[in-house]
Parts: sequence; structure tokens; C-alpha cells
Amino acid sequence: MNKTLSKYIFLLMNALFLVSQVSFAQEFPSKPIKIVIPFPPGGGADVLMRPLSKKLSELLGQPIILDNKPGANGNIGADFVAKSLPDGYTLLLGNSSLPISTALYSQMSFDPAKDLTPVAMMVNTPSVLVANPKFKAKNISELIAIAKEDPRKINYSSAGIGSTPHLGMEVLGIATGTQFTHIPYKGGGPAVSALLANEVDILITNTSTVLSQIQAGKLTPLGTTTLKRSPVLSAVPSISETVPGYELNTWYGIFGPAGLPKSVAQRLNQAFIQCLNSPEIKQQLIALAYDPDPGSAEVLAALLKKDSAYWANVIKITGIKAE
Repeated sequence: MNKTLSKYIFLLMNALFLVSQVSFAQEFPSKPIKIVIPFPPGGGADVLMRPLSKKLSELLGQPIILDNKPGANGNIGADFVAKSLPDGYTLLLGNSSLPISTALYSQMSFDPAKDLTPVAMMVNTPSVLVANPKFKAKNISELIAIAKEDPRKINYSSAGIGSTPHLGMEVLGIATGTQFTHIPYKGGGPAVSALLANEVDILITNTSTVLSQIQAGKLTPLGTTTLKRSPVLSAVPSISETVPGYELNTWYGIFGPAGLPKSVAQRLNQAFIQCLNSPEIKQQLIALAYDPDPGSAEVLAALLKKDSAYWANVIKITGIKAE
């Protein structure tokens, strides 16, 4: 084969590839899109996606299927997406647990930075430290005082070892020179149920998960985890008012498998941003204690990198080991 013919074939193949990419982008989506939620039903991720899924379906013209695949601090669901076909039809609702996992697990079946494609930043959500009404402490100062009188007497539930609520309590212990007894559960929903059943004393969790119980008087809010007070719990002091600098922020974003075509990622990003900027959706999310923060894939990738470094330092200091 001469050089001229080889060059011609090469150019033809590239042209066909570009045509197929454009055609694929124009056709996408042509079937239902599955969003994997890597946590048990009933937690903050479910609360977030309920109002979004209907609006996204309208914008994309296809059904949105929510699929809970819990386990291993979100790693089972994330691994499933990382190993899925990169066509835009299988996505991951990722959150702050992704950068924690990279620091917590010495061996993982996937690398979030390499095996997932950031698609869209979605929301931030403040957390709140809540107590069973029978618990003696009614604010952060009283909590710290009890913890110092009898180290490890106070126990708390979490969504599991290495979950954001677990590490949030560990950071609080370091900042206040106190110790608490950790009792992990399999997901945020079971952790809240344990608190309501008085099996544990306290819990840090997404405000959205326990807002209705707080409003009904079934749980006592001791402090919120943002530097400024939460708009939906304006009467509740932030923990930072007692423990200067304390902050715990949970974010949610959408990821696809590595190799996701740029055109498809951009189409999805546009749909999520349009959805989150919708006045009706924004109003619903704010009422549920979410802070809409729609952003680009680059913003989400930068956040993943920054949090990976932060949580790696926390885990090194605390010596937490994955089970």
C-alpha cells in the first residue's frame, strides 16, 4: 500500500469517526438513563434525587431510573459505574465519600480520579449534629462538658466506618480534645433510625435527612456544621460558634465511567445545570436544606482532588482503618 492511499484511508477513518460522534451526540439520549445511588434507601442521596429525577426526565426526554447499590462506603455502586459502558446511560450520584475512600482504602477496585468522568457539580448540603431528646446535652458546650467528664461515654451512630458523619465526629473530637464511641450502621437511614430508637446518643447527618424529625421535636439539634447558620435552622447555632473553624460540608455531583464522550458529558451537564437552576427545583431543594451549586465538570474534578488531600490528612491523624 503506497503512502498516498494510506493517508487517504487514515483521513477517511477520522472523518467517519467524527460523523459517528456527532450522530451519537444528536441521538443521545435515546433510552432510559440509570443513576446509581451508592447508598441504602432513605438517606440524603434519595431525598436529593426524588425532586430532580422527574425534572431531568422532562429535560432529557427519557425516563430516569434511580438504582440503589449500597455497600463499602459507596464503593460498590461507584465501582459498578466505573466498569459500565461509557455511553451516558449509567451514571453515578457521587458525594464526599469518594475522596474519603481514596484515602481510607489501601486497595480499591477502581480509582475515582482515573476511572470516573466528572459530569456536573450539583449541590452542597450542611449537616447537623442531632441528639435523642432524652440525651442530657442540649447544645455543643454541654456535649463537650459531658464528654470531658467521662471520655467515650457518649456514643454516636454513622453511615459506616469512613463515612462523612464518622469522620466529622472524629474531627470534632480532635478539635475539642474529647472522645466519643462510634457505632457504625449500614447507611444513613439505619443510623438515623438507631438514634430515634435511643440506641445511640448523637449523630451528625445531612440536615435534609432529619429536618422533619427536628421540626416534629423527635430529635434535638445541637449544632449545624457550616461556618454560618443554616437558613432552614436559623435558631440553631453552628458548631463553629463554640468550636472556631469547625466545618463539615457534604457535596453531591454526577459522574460517568471513564471514556465518556465529551459531547455526551456536555449534554448531561447542560441538563443537570438547567434542572438545578429551575426556580421550582431550587425552591424545593432549599426547603430540604440543600444548597444548589450547579457547576462544570472541571469544578467537580477540582473538588474531588482538594477533598482527597484533606481527608487523607484526617485519616492519617486519626488512624482510622477500613474494615
